[in-house]
Amino acid sequence: MTEPAPVPAPKKDPMKSFRGVMAGTLILEAIVVALALPVVAKLGGGIGTGTGYLVLGLIVALIATCAVLKRRWAVALIVTVHVVMIASWFAMTALGAIGVLFSLVWVYLLWLRRDVAKRMAEGRLPSQQS
Repeated sequence: MTEPAPVPAPKKDPMKSFRGVMAGTLILEAIVVALALPVVAKLGGGIGTGTGYLVLGLIVALIATCAVLKRRWAVALIVTVHVVMIASWFAMTALGAIGVLFSLVWVYLLWLRRDVAKRMAEGRLPSQQS
């Protein structure tokens, strides 16, 4: 029996560039969540309230998550932050809506990552073609 030919490794790591996409999405999400601060200041009782601290905590968590994207548990952390954001729907409806919207973006991104990993294993990436 002959063994199948080994799949050549891609010249550039596609997952490294995907981490850049994930970091960019997290920063964009942090900016959108930061835009909720004026709403909290006007309608939520001020930034010094629990809702204001929740928004500030989410901003810090989103930015800090960029630092751990190489870790295996980074996706679980991203999911946790989004669960907290969606659960905050009761504190501030706009924050929950932002959480739902960006959760859909993350579902799409994780589907893309799975597809790239599958195609890389099969040797179908353009960088693997000779």
